[in-house]
Amino acid sequence: MTPEEARAAHRDERTDLAGWLVLAAVGALATWLAVRFGARLGTAGAPFLGSYALTISLASVLAPTVAAAVVAAAYRGWWERMKWPLALLSGWLVAVLWMVSLAVVNGRDGLTSPLMVPDDYLADATRVGDHPLHYLRGYTTEGMIPSVVARGHPPGPILLLWALTRIGITDRIGLGLLLTAVGAAVVPLVLFAVRGVCGDLAARRYLPLLVLAPYAVWLAGGVEGVVAVLGAAMIAAGVHASDERRTGIRAGIWASVTGLLLGVAALFAYGAPWLGLAAAFLYFARRRVALNLFTGLGALIPVVVAERLGFNWVDGLMDARHDFAVRVEPHRSVLWWSGISLVVLLLAAGPALYASLRKSRNTPGWPFLVAAGIGVLFTLVTGLARGGAETSWLPFFPWLTMAAVAPRHQGGETVPTPLLLVAAGAVTAIVIKTILT
Repeated sequence: MTPEEARAAHRDERTDLAGWLVLAAVGALATWLAVRFGARLGTAGAPFLGSYALTISLASVLAPTVAAAVVAAAYRGWWERMKWPLALLSGWLVAVLWMVSLAVVNGRDGLTSPLMVPDDYLADATRVGDHPLHYLRGYTTEGMIPSVVARGHPPGPILLLWALTRIGITDRIGLGLLLTAVGAAVVPLVLFAVRGVCGDLAARRYLPLLVLAPYAVWLAGGVEGVVAVLGAAMIAAGVHASDERRTGIRAGIWASVTGLLLGVAALFAYGAPWLGLAAAFLYFARRRVALNLFTGLGALIPVVVAERLGFNWVDGLMDARHDFAVRVEPHRSVLWWSGISLVVLLLAAGPALYASLRKSRNTPGWPFLVAAGIGVLFTLVTGLARGGAETSWLPFFPWLTMAAVAPRHQGGETVPTPLLLVAAGAVTAIVIKTILT
């Protein structure tokens, strides 16, 4: 990239940040107006579920320190010079540290509360007892109490927690740390997929944005991070399957693995299957359409097995929609919450979202971005976000921002790491965590 092109890229970066700030200000004003004029929101505050209170402690210093170190490393180009396996490992380690540093602002509750709020997943997991098949059918073993499956949730998260407690991981802090480490695996998986489609340099320059993303606030300690990992692993497998170096039975096997991961993700979140469109679009873009058959058949296996054991996925989706219509919808204005959910999207994805949408046509990774956008639209229209869009959309966020490092023009050279957007995203996460209780 010539000096003039580099200067133009930096100008674009400043413009993107300014555009995001304007949209964020408009969104903040809209949510203030919603509260000020008594809109039917059904929560204590907007746009997030909860109230606002400034939290400052010694632990508050950790997150800014981690962010400053990552920005400095990116400025020096460390990840651009590292061997690729080491870049992936360091990305995962830094992501774990970043998520933990954000979580401990609220003390130990930062790592444990995601398992209990808004639905007490951990309590439900303890009630599964020795009969997980009862749970799949929508009941716990304590007097056949309706479980969260019967209240419109898929069974994957609770059965995962049940399995972890069965093998002896019962301490809440331990569970929170384990789930945080699992959630951080999103980073290397996304980078693997981006590298396979957009090239090595684009993946390396995306790493700092991905690591310091604001949505890391909600990845720590929650089972939603597992959904994001399953979705990222599915897309990474699809990229591997459709590589031109992989043909015949090897391609078919990896496409089947892609489907299996998609089916398992569907048992964790009803919106997750929309990420399967990323693989389908990629197969078409790479002229490997036949792989859709293997992926589709693979996706059916976990769903069919769950149905044989007592859980019907389609019925569960209908129950989720009915539960929302009965329990939530009457107390929340559709108009206001549609807008507020988009504000959540804007803040959680950070300034990189604005840059990514602006350059979405310039990246060969457009299948990822388009599929994630469709997934967001689906959860928004069906109401599955429930005002908890920050967690419902976790599987989609990494793919919505990947075009931030796309070329300025189609076929052009990858832009430098957008350090200003990296730093602004980190500041957004710190501010959210500092004021959100």
